[in-house]
Amino acid sequence: MKIPEDLLFSEEHEWIRVEGDTGFIGITDFAQGELGDVVFIEIETQGETLSRGDVFGTIEAVKTVSDLFMPVGGEILEVNPELENSPDLVNKDPYGEGWMVKIRLTDPSETGELLSAEKYKELL
Repeated sequence: MKIPEDLLFSEEHEWIRVEGDTGFIGITDFAQGELGDVVFIEIETQGETLSRGDVFGTIEAVKTVSDLFMPVGGEILEVNPELENSPDLVNKDPYGEGWMVKIRLTDPSETGELLSAEKYKELL
């Protein structure tokens, strides 16, 4: 199981890669493994500003449907357009092409409350 050192993680198994005042969010390799084969992703929050812990969408796998949670607060700037036709990118490349949303962080200091790769490994 991969846990990239350059990302931050939530206890709900979302990750964020911060680039200035923007961030890319997805689910972890652990989470996609627990879900199984992803068949559908619904994210209808583009343009909305959500708080940390808010649900920004849902992910459907063969055996379950789960909510997707914001690891930090921010405005949803973009939804990964590739996921509409290829939701399995989340299984194949959870930290790369399987990203879900791009956000503008409302309070960058919230990232200090997230887990480092090392702390996330301890959580698992």
